Formats: sequence, C-alpha cells, structure tokens
Amino acid sequence: MNLLTPTYMNGWQLQSKVVMAPMTRGFADFNTGIIHSDTSAYYQQRAKDGIGMIITEGIAIADEARGTVGIPGLYTNEQTEAWSKVTNAVHKEKGIIIAQLWHVGRLSHPYFTRGRKPLAPSPIQANGVTHKVHFPYEMPKKMTFHDIQLVIKQFVHAAKNAMKAGFDGIEIHAAHGYLIDQFLSTQTNFRKDNYGENRHLFLEEILLAVGEEIGPNKIIVRFSEHKDDLPLYVWESPEEEVQKLIEVFHKAQIQVLHPSVNEFFKPLTNHPLILHGLIRKYWNKTIIGVGNLTPESAESALNSGIVDLAAFGRPLLANEDFIKRIKSSLSIRSYKPNVHLKRLI
Repeated sequence: MNLLTPTYMNGWQLQSKVVMAPMTRGFADFNTGIIHSDTSAYYQQRAKDGIGMIITEGIAIADEARGTVGIPGLYTNEQTEAWSKVTNAVHKEKGIIIAQLWHVGRLSHPYFTRGRKPLAPSPIQANGVTHKVHFPYEMPKKMTFHDIQLVIKQFVHAAKNAMKAGFDGIEIHAAHGYLIDQFLSTQTNFRKDNYGENRHLFLEEILLAVGEEIGPNKIIVRFSEHKDDLPLYVWESPEEEVQKLIEVFHKAQIQVLHPSVNEFFKPLTNHPLILHGLIRKYWNKTIIGVGNLTPESAESALNSGIVDLAAFGRPLLANEDFIKRIKSSLSIRSYKPNVHLKRLI
C-alpha cells in the first residue's frame, strides 16, 4: 500500500506517507503556556505506530497570538524545554515532528492576550465567539508597521526555539482566517500601505525571515481558501490566487505545502479543479493532502500524483494504532468528541 510505504522527503526519513494533521487540544497551562505532561505520550504513541510525520497542534508565538484557553507556546525557555521532552519521545520511535506556529490575529479576546487588543491588518471585528469559553470576538487594533515587524520577529523567535526544542521543522499557519490569512483576504485587509497593496507581503516577509534563520527546507506552509469565521468566503479567481501564493513560495524557497480543505475531492467554487489539483498544476515539489480522507481515498490521491503525503485528523485522535489497524485490516474506531477531546491518549 503506497500510503504505508516509507519515504525520504525533503531531508526527512518518514516511516510512512501518513501525516498527523495539526489539531488543537488545549491542554497547556493557561498562564504559562507549558504543555501538559501527557503530551509526550500522546505524540509518542502515534510515532510508535508508524506515522510518517506529526504536525503539532497550533503553538502560539506570543501571548497576544492566543485565541482560546489551553494553547501551548514556544516563546519562553520553559515552554521550549517542555517541548524538548516531546521531540525526544517522538525521535525515540524514529518519528518526525513539526511545530505548527500560530497567531490568531483578530479571532481573539483580551482575556487570552493579557489584556491587549487583538491584532489585525484592519480594524474589522469578526463575527462569532471564541472557542470553548465563547467570548464575542473583540474589535481588533489595526497593526502599525512596528506591530508587523514585531510579529515577524516573534515568528522567527518561535522558530528558533522550535529548533532548540529538537523539532524537525516548523509549519507556518497561514490558513483558516487567522492573522496571516487576514492579510491575504480582501475581506479583512483594507490597508492603503504596502501590506494592503500587496496582500501577500506579510506572508512573504515571515517566510523569508524564518527561512534565513532556520533554513527554508525546514518550513511547511499551511494555507486555505476557507476561513473559520467567514463560512461563505471563496476566492473570486482561484487560479490567480494560487499563482500569487506559489510565486511567494518559490521566492522563499519553500519545499513543502499543506493546502487545507474540509473535503479533499470537492472542486473549488469558482474553478473545476480541487484545490490540491490546482496547486499541483503549478507546483512540482511536496504537497500534503488533507480533507476528510480515508485510507482508501488517500491511497487514490497518492497514486494519482496530486499529493505526496496524506494527512489525517480525527481518525488519529480516535486511533493511536491507526497504521496497525490498516495493516491488520481492522476497523477504524469512530471519532467521538465527548470521549476523544476530553483527554490526551
């Protein structure tokens, strides 16, 4: 089975082509951002099973990057030391682990940001409420040039800490309507400066700065058309948007992309191709597929050449022995949020 075949990719020796998708767990200490003691075992179990690549839950790059309770960080020495125990545990099982670096931007509230106003490219309040504690999203502060430069430095600092902690790479979260994506979107970026005239500039500067520090070959980029807070949003011209993004990725010498969709095989609203297929049209390097895949549909996607790796989310929450079950032709346990979200297993 192609999905279970070991592969060497981008300098990483992967036990299989299965990727553990990033999933927010929220078990870190609210005040310190230090991960729960069970986190090591949680990720180690998946590596032991033979998962090729683990991408962690979203990790905040600063206090003001947080948007809900229990979000871990990678901006203090104590947080970094705690994560080193996780990477050691994963590496004992010959696993590869990637730290997803995250800034939620306007999708937050001062309760999570030490009393500071959430940041955004433009002062436009998001609809809806925060996760778990359900505070209405706060009116954000329009970022100054200084704010933008500080956030870029915070991404670099967190990436350096990820390397200190022993991660094999980092993933920049530029999807789902969070801060970087807010700069990319015409619905949330009404700036009149360089960051409005070129909506991709913020992402480009982050990738270049982080790449200069840790190497572009250690960076994965996650991006999406859909936004968590704007369910009806679609790209008016998907082909043009993808071309612009690919241009940025080439300029930053990125090697691995992680396009995010809810349903992998669903065509884009304004284009006949699926997102991953449209990206493959312009990208001959590594693509991670994701979007409610099953082992069977992932196998089909891999064999078609549209993607090189296949990411799974909920099935890996419910089945720490996911690969063992596939190999033994055992049924995959169903995901039950009232069971699998309440503890790290």
